[in-house]
Amino acid sequence: MALTAPEREARTDSGESTASSVEEAFVALSAAAPEGWRVELIEGEIHVVPPANGEHEEIVSEVTGQVRDHRKDLGRYTGIGLRIPEASPTGKVVPDFVIAPKGSFGDALEYHDPGAVMLVGEVTSHSTADNDRGPKLRGYAAAGIAFYLLIDRERNQAVLHSLPAGKRYTRKVEVDISQPLSLPEPLGFDLDTSEF
Repeated sequence: MALTAPEREARTDSGESTASSVEEAFVALSAAAPEGWRVELIEGEIHVVPPANGEHEEIVSEVTGQVRDHRKDLGRYTGIGLRIPEASPTGKVVPDFVIAPKGSFGDALEYHDPGAVMLVGEVTSHSTADNDRGPKLRGYAAAGIAFYLLIDRERNQAVLHSLPAGKRYTRKVEVDISQPLSLPEPLGFDLDTSEF
């Protein structure tokens, strides 16, 4: 479900900024969302995402488990909020998983600077696929995140985006799910997608 906000700041009849109204609505929805639901603000739209299904979570578990098997020095984070300014004015997103050095998010913040993130990952579902392939892709590139791993269940592909430049990644490697996907250094291993 998406609630659209104006693309630029405007004023209501009472003189209130619509940008602050959207931020207030985002905060209220975040506080009221049932456990397991995610609320994100992406390119001016508030998205309320239901809890993931079992297949989705199995894929997230498999990817993060393979990272753990190959790189024990890295943290594998799910449910961590990131500030991605190019995704929206406030850029509040919650990726399916984030790979960063252990201790990168040891504070009490709900949304974090993405500077420490080595790889961000999304697993598509019918309700999130368009955002995962569009606004989040552009936002992660603009934030300078080195790797964006998209497990696209609808297209049966694993896609690794790398070499960010502006609002796009300049390199894209796609494999059919079931084929290995090479994750370059600093990860440095082949992701086995056959378990997806």
